[in-house]
Amino acid sequence: MAVSHAASRWFRRFSTETEDGMTLLCFPHAGGAASTHFPMSKLLAPRIGVCAVQYPGRQDRRSEPPLDDLTELADRITEAFTEVAPNRPLALFGHSMGGLLAYEVARRLETAGRLRPVRLIVSGRRAPGHAGTRPNLHDQDDATILTELRRSNGTDAAVLADDDLVRMLLPTLRSDYKAVECYVAPAPGEGVLSCPVSVFTGTEDTHVTREGAEGWAAFTTGSCDVASFPGGHFFLNERREAVASALAARLDGANGE
Repeated sequence: MAVSHAASRWFRRFSTETEDGMTLLCFPHAGGAASTHFPMSKLLAPRIGVCAVQYPGRQDRRSEPPLDDLTELADRITEAFTEVAPNRPLALFGHSMGGLLAYEVARRLETAGRLRPVRLIVSGRRAPGHAGTRPNLHDQDDATILTELRRSNGTDAAVLADDDLVRMLLPTLRSDYKAVECYVAPAPGEGVLSCPVSVFTGTEDTHVTREGAEGWAAFTTGSCDVASFPGGHFFLNERREAVASALAARLDGANGE
């Protein structure tokens, strides 16, 4: 069956898994794009093939308005992925905003039944319902948002020094912040997955407390483990090889769980 353009525009395939491998569906952070997961794809190939989500409003989709509703984003990504998904075991990985979105897509895939994930890996994101450590940013002025970007060290300094790039980035980033900050967590006992959940955190990440990381255990009937890496909120940029090794270890043999 031919894949429609409407579905394919949501995803970028950076590597193809081997016949006995699996697909890792990756979700970028707020303000991020699919290309942020390209370096990881090279470390995980060939057994694990990386397919990264491309949100509207960035890179080759910059002419499209960004979506500021996380529930709508999850609905549309799930609908599109069911059309393009390869016939392979599937795991989901997301960082920060991407971790929350990966969880919501995993919920929908489990409910649908055909593409049940073998594991969810959440990076740099506290469990739903756990309070954050910073005030909301989506309704703050540009200067406040830029201060947070510089503090979190997740955006290239060259980008932040370019006024034209900053003007392009801010509306998308503000939309992403709104999607996360206005997200309504499931009621206690609802939204529980059956697949195992792994949580990756940075030892110096002030956004995710140990309690917030361990809180993901309430969102699965499977196992839940927490692994910490040296660094702040964007530890995976500095510890990419260690993160890739941890991903591979948790996905190795996951199809048999």
